[in-house]
Amino acid sequence: MRELCEAVDLLLVVGSRNSSNSNRLREIGVEHGVPSYLIADGSELDPAWLHGVKAVGLTAGASAPEELVLNVIESLRRQSDVEVEQMDGVREDIEFRLPPELRMPAARKTAASSAK
Repeated sequence: MRELCEAVDLLLVVGSRNSSNSNRLREIGVEHGVPSYLIADGSELDPAWLHGVKAVGLTAGASAPEELVLNVIESLRRQSDVEVEQMDGVREDIEFRLPPELRMPAARKTAASSAK
């Protein structure tokens, strides 16, 4: 996110106003001195934000559906020519163990239930 802020003139965060994750992403942009806006979808894009802007950063909160991000890209395309570049982020491959009662194979669960 911080690398993105270094490369853009404007940051758009797709997400819900009550999403702490989305609000934090916008705050990071502000902290980096980048005009940053939290929008629900492309209909909230204000063309005035784009005046003098050469590069727009677009990110989304964790729960924002991809279709909303695509909707913002389409709204940007209606304003001017858009070239989309994707930045590589940090690969997240953390796996969490399930609680023991959820790890028990179905066969053992059935056997345990039958024994009672």
